[in-house]
Amino acid sequence: MLSPVEEALLAIMMIVIMLGMGASLTFKDFRIAMRHPQAVLVGFASQYMFMPFIAFTLARVLQLTPEQTVGLVLMGCMPGGTTSNIFAYFSKSLLSLSILMTVCSTLAAVVMVPILMEFYTAGIDEAFRIPPGEIIGLLFVLLIPTLLGMWSRKKNANFGAVTELVGGLIGVIVIVFLMATWAPRNYQLLFETGAEVYAAVILLGVIGFAFGYVFARLSRLEPQKARTVSLETGIQNGPLGALIVILVFSGETQQLILIMPVLYSLFIIITSTLATLFYRRLTKKEELARDQAKVEPAKA
Repeated sequence: MLSPVEEALLAIMMIVIMLGMGASLTFKDFRIAMRHPQAVLVGFASQYMFMPFIAFTLARVLQLTPEQTVGLVLMGCMPGGTTSNIFAYFSKSLLSLSILMTVCSTLAAVVMVPILMEFYTAGIDEAFRIPPGEIIGLLFVLLIPTLLGMWSRKKNANFGAVTELVGGLIGVIVIVFLMATWAPRNYQLLFETGAEVYAAVILLGVIGFAFGYVFARLSRLEPQKARTVSLETGIQNGPLGALIVILVFSGETQQLILIMPVLYSLFIIITSTLATLFYRRLTKKEELARDQAKVEPAKA
C-alpha cells in the first residue's frame, strides 16, 4: 500500500513532528497544568479509557475481520496527534490545552498503548496481534525527539519556536503528499473495501468528538475547554498507527491491517474540518454574547 519512499517519509515525518511537538512546550507548562489538572485528566480519560472501548465496540458491531479489528483498535489506542492542535487553533478552542493533552497522552503511550492493545485484541490470532515489545520500542524511540524538542525550547526559545513551526508545516506537507500519491495508486482497493470499514473509521472519530464533549461538560468543564477535549479525543495519531503497522507486519497482513489507520487518517481530516467549523461558530456566538453582556450594563 505504501512505497519504500513513502514509508521512509512517514518515519521522517514522525520524528520531525515529535520534535516540533516537544518544542511547543516547556517543563514549566507541566507545572502550571498540574495546578489545574482537571481538563488534562478528563482528556486523558477520554483518550485511553473510552476511545479504545469505542473502537472495540465498533469492530464487534460492524463484524470486522480480525485484521481490521486490530487496525481499528490500534487507532482507538493511539495518543492524540498534532493534527488536533491545528484544528484546535482554527476552531478557536484552547490551543495551549490541546498541545498539553497531546504531549501528555504521547508520553503515556509507551505504557498505555501496549497494555490496551493486549487487552482489547485478546483472543485474536497471534499472527495478527502486535507484540507489546514492538510498540514499546517504537514509542520509546519517538520520545527522544519529543524530549529533545522540549530541551531545545528551554535552551533557546527562538530556536524552539522555529522547530515547532517547521515540525507542524512538514507534518502537514508530508500527510498531503502521502494522500495525494497513495489514493490514485490504490483507488481499486478503495472501491473494493466494504462499507463497514468506512463506517468504522468515520464513526471512530465522530463518536470520539461527541463523547469527548459530553464527558467534558459532565465533568463541569467550560464549553471552550470541552470543545478542546472533544477534538483531542476524536483526532488520533493516524500516521503513528500506520508506522507501527508498517514496522511490525509485512505482505498481505500488513495491507489488511494498514487500511484502517490509512482510511482513518483520510476521513478524520474531513470530519475534523466539519467539527471545527461548527465549534468556531459556537465560539463566535459565545464571544458575541459576552460582548453584549458588557455593553448592556454600561448603557444602564
